[in-house]
Amino acid sequence: MASPTLPVPPALRRKRRRELATAAAFLSPWLIGFAIFFAYPLVSTVYFSFMHYDGFNAPNFVGFRNFSYILTEYPYFWQALRNTVWLVVVMVTLRTVFGMGIGMLIIKIKSGAGFFRTAFYLPYLAPPVAATIGFAFLLNPGTGPVNHFLGELGLPQPGWFTSPTWSKPSLVMLAMWGIGDLMVIFMAALLDVPAEQYEAASLDGASGFQRWRYVTLPNISPIIMFAVVTGVINTLQYYTQAIVAGQVASGVIAGSGQQFEPGYPQGSTWTLPQLVYNIGFQHFDYGAACVISILLFLIAMAGTSLLMRRRSGLMADD
Repeated sequence: MASPTLPVPPALRRKRRRELATAAAFLSPWLIGFAIFFAYPLVSTVYFSFMHYDGFNAPNFVGFRNFSYILTEYPYFWQALRNTVWLVVVMVTLRTVFGMGIGMLIIKIKSGAGFFRTAFYLPYLAPPVAATIGFAFLLNPGTGPVNHFLGELGLPQPGWFTSPTWSKPSLVMLAMWGIGDLMVIFMAALLDVPAEQYEAASLDGASGFQRWRYVTLPNISPIIMFAVVTGVINTLQYYTQAIVAGQVASGVIAGSGQQFEPGYPQGSTWTLPQLVYNIGFQHFDYGAACVISILLFLIAMAGTSLLMRRRSGLMADD
């Protein structure tokens, strides 16, 4: 037989209410920010994805017509998805490897480490628009110094941002140039590896590669996962550099009144965030733009979950 529930004294109830009110007061800045900047936009995006809405007239319910239009009729979605996935795979991989490699090299330098650390970090501080414009002029196939130098050496002179074959590799080169953020993170992680573990491995006769494989890599694996996850999320939102490079390479001047369709050249730099802007703010089809936003959100969630599950599986195996 269950024991009867004793009534809660009024004083205890008042104390619990005060504690709850105090906790709510401390949490209120986060709760307000979450509601305004995440929950409301997310709910609104889902709502408008089922509507035909141009920003001027009242929304009309169309069901799954926007989803069908984007997935089966809109000509640029799958191309933008392929470009985005390509950038995620190539750019995130190379940035992670290159950032770790530069960090390992700098901590090994006996003199002048401060100069090299500053030299590699400063490009990261450059504004994305200014950095992209500078790269576009350096890689200009006709007047840029890079192709001039390659021509002097008798090497091929790519079209870079004007070539569908080289446009995405050019964006990857731009991302590698601003590697300073990952370099600093990996340097901190590498300097935090216990020296006694290296000493023990050396006494056991481990080679340089074995010390890196069995000492360095396990210690910095959380940082590698952090770099990969944040890199995937940031690259799925890749917008500014791609659209600015396309504008500069195509000769369209922003603010001149000319209508610029992103993706130059030949759709090779289309990304999903550019589609959201193009459909929503240039063609005023907010319902279809919301569909792409939802799909982008789901892709980011799926990719992040897969990486975290993979990380958890590797830790369980260890």
